[in-house]
Amino acid sequence: MTTRADCAPQAQASPVGGASWMTLLLATACGLIVGLSSVAAQVLVPFAAHLAPEHARGRVVGNVMSGLMLGIMLARPVASLVADLWGWHAIFAGSAVGMALLAAVLMRLLPDRRPAPAVRYGALLASMWRLLCAQPVLRRRAAYQACMFGAFSLFWTTVPLWLAGPEFGLSQKGIALFALAGVAGAVAAPIAGRQADRGHGQGMTMFAMLLAAGSFVLGQAGTPGSPLALAALTIAAIALDFGVAANLVVGQRAIFALGAAYRSRLNGLFMAIFFTGGAVASAVGAWAFALGGWTLTSWIGFGLPAMAGLYFATQRRLAGVPRH
Repeated sequence: MTTRADCAPQAQASPVGGASWMTLLLATACGLIVGLSSVAAQVLVPFAAHLAPEHARGRVVGNVMSGLMLGIMLARPVASLVADLWGWHAIFAGSAVGMALLAAVLMRLLPDRRPAPAVRYGALLASMWRLLCAQPVLRRRAAYQACMFGAFSLFWTTVPLWLAGPEFGLSQKGIALFALAGVAGAVAAPIAGRQADRGHGQGMTMFAMLLAAGSFVLGQAGTPGSPLALAALTIAAIALDFGVAANLVVGQRAIFALGAAYRSRLNGLFMAIFFTGGAVASAVGAWAFALGGWTLTSWIGFGLPAMAGLYFATQRRLAGVPRH
């Protein structure tokens, strides 16, 4: 469709282009700040694990991660709905107020914890590589979750494109309502935590991987654009989110049991590795969708938890690797 901008004289393009670049740089800088500051959520997880007794650690971590996963899953649909009603300024302003209130509540209610510094900060960072090399459970659990979170990121990066396309033709509001259905998968976190406390971490891990892989097979059911296909995609979204959340909690329960003295470093390594997997899978998903549509994207998504499952199947044959 031709717009006024398309018909504008070339001489007027430069100021607009300059303004666009400034807007892009400002948005990038704000995104960087948000990314750096959002690590606060990950600090709370080992903090909660430290405060919890051993017999209830999985349940406590599951409850905290349930809130974290709810935030991740609700962010896109709620932002879409609010922006559709009142514009993007409203969701930004509401988020700022909400975070300020949350900071005040946490400052007032969280207990103080000031562990005695054992090493300098630089040495602490350097020790993380040695920690990664020395802890096979950490390496395995991070690899499992990198594949699982990669499947999650790939799905939620590409499924809005699929739903907005000519086959389904959903509006922004319709896609937001679809994403809300996936929030139901967050109930997996406390369930998985309780199962891990009872010694069922191994079974829960395999169940989560099978569920995630199966969700991509289910997501291809029905004729594209049909009510059956939309229903299958909705169930697939719930199943995938359930599997990813369950595996995350079981994984954190396992690595937090490795040692209280370096629990935060374990969590930092775990998070960094699996979020890297998510970022790479998002990029691969966009490329796959542009190249081969939803079919190619789904099979790549299926392959990620399938690879995690194959790697998980080798764990019992390795001597010296705890069965977490």
